[in-house]
Amino acid sequence: MAIKKQKTQNPGSIITSPRITEKSAVLSEGRVYTFNVASNATKIEIKKAIEDIYGVVPVKITTATLKYKPVQRRGVAGVKGGGKKAMVYLKKGDTIQIM
Repeated sequence: MAIKKQKTQNPGSIITSPRITEKSAVLSEGRVYTFNVASNATKIEIKKAIEDIYGVVPVKITTATLKYKPVQRRGVAGVKGGGKKAMVYLKKGDTIQIM
C-alpha cells in the first residue's frame, strides 16, 4: 500500500485570519486561540502553519465546520458563508500576539 504525499500549501493560505469574537477573547486568556482556516486544511497542516507563522508548537488542535446560514437583507434572500475554524491549544508560557 503506497502512502500518498499531500501537497504542501503556503501557511498563509491555510490560516486565513484570527477569529476575533467575545468567546475567542475569553478563551485566549486560557491559552486557546481560534483561527479561520481553509476548508480543506488538516490538523497536521494547521499545526505546521502555526509553527511557521507564530513560532510556537501547539499541544492540541480541534477543528469545527461552520454551516452556511440563510439570511435576508432588504427583502433579498442570500446565504451567509460557512467555513472551518481551528482552536489551537498552547502549553503554559506560550502566547500568540494577534493584535
